[in-house]
Amino acid sequence: MRTAACLAAGLALTVGAAAPGQAAESGTASNGARAQSGCDTPVAGDASPAASPAAAATASDAPPTLAPAGTGTAAQKISYGVDSQLPIGLWSSSNVTLRTPVTKGTVRLDVSSRGFSTASLVVQRYDTGTRRWVDLDVKPGSGSWPTRGVFTFPVTAKGADARHPHTVALRLQDLDRPGTLTVAASVDDGRGHTYRAPARSTTATRPEVTVGGWQRSTTLERGGASRALTVTVKNTTNRAYPALRTSYFAYGAGTSRALTPKDLKLRQYRPGAGWAEVPLVAGGCDPGMSATLRPAATGALAPGATAVYRLTVGVNRSAPHEVTHADAGVSVGNGDMTFFTRELPFAIKGQKQGR
Repeated sequence: MRTAACLAAGLALTVGAAAPGQAAESGTASNGARAQSGCDTPVAGDASPAASPAAAATASDAPPTLAPAGTGTAAQKISYGVDSQLPIGLWSSSNVTLRTPVTKGTVRLDVSSRGFSTASLVVQRYDTGTRRWVDLDVKPGSGSWPTRGVFTFPVTAKGADARHPHTVALRLQDLDRPGTLTVAASVDDGRGHTYRAPARSTTATRPEVTVGGWQRSTTLERGGASRALTVTVKNTTNRAYPALRTSYFAYGAGTSRALTPKDLKLRQYRPGAGWAEVPLVAGGCDPGMSATLRPAATGALAPGATAVYRLTVGVNRSAPHEVTHADAGVSVGNGDMTFFTRELPFAIKGQKQGR
């Protein structure tokens, strides 16, 4: 229970708690470890907390750079297209193309998933009138692990036909974990007819992350040597990650005292710059602490590229003697959206003699 609580607190500290069902927009990578803390939004670094679907629906995002290409064949009254991958934490394009007149109709997307919950899927359409991305109406599947859901939106395309298709730009984002997603699109034309498109499937992916050099039995000594660890992020998806964000968090408490940022020493190595201390920031209401690591890659992490974070963690003499264990870990994400977390707990023993 203690570890689970620490993990939840650490994620809230490091990424603004972007939970399933929240729309996480791509942000800008922090160039340092500047921090702010507060009871309501205890976050490390300078990224803003993740937006909710309601906030994302009213946000004025840039429109699609190109008009979405129609999908399907001339014989299909409705067709649906989607990117081959849905990299977690990134928006992926999709569209619905109509080739039949529709007056006050409704497009319906029946989605089914494997590996993640459809409740963690966000789907938006681009409203050309307001030039905004708008959340689709959603009816998630029932149960504690729903794998089916329904997304709908109104549509009018009075002049649509095979020669003049009407295409609606959509975008999707999986906020949970890898898996597969199948979408079956249909349209009620408002005149008593329903047309269905062939189902399309896509794969939710994420970069591969490995952590080396740290054991669950690791013990650190107050005032003693630091221990090294390496976090390696390889972009195994087909999309560049423009706002890769990696964070470290820790929590340790005794009966009356807890670890504070001054009790731990976190350092990071960067080629060309050497080793430098990374300031840890206390949570606003929780005794936990966190730090956003400095970027290990220049610009976006391209498909196939790798970012390596070399760290050392040590315990200072100031650490309370009643605290003998710390729950800690690292998280990796895109902007405010976490796609990987690993627990890195350690024990704490007495101060080295003669120091």
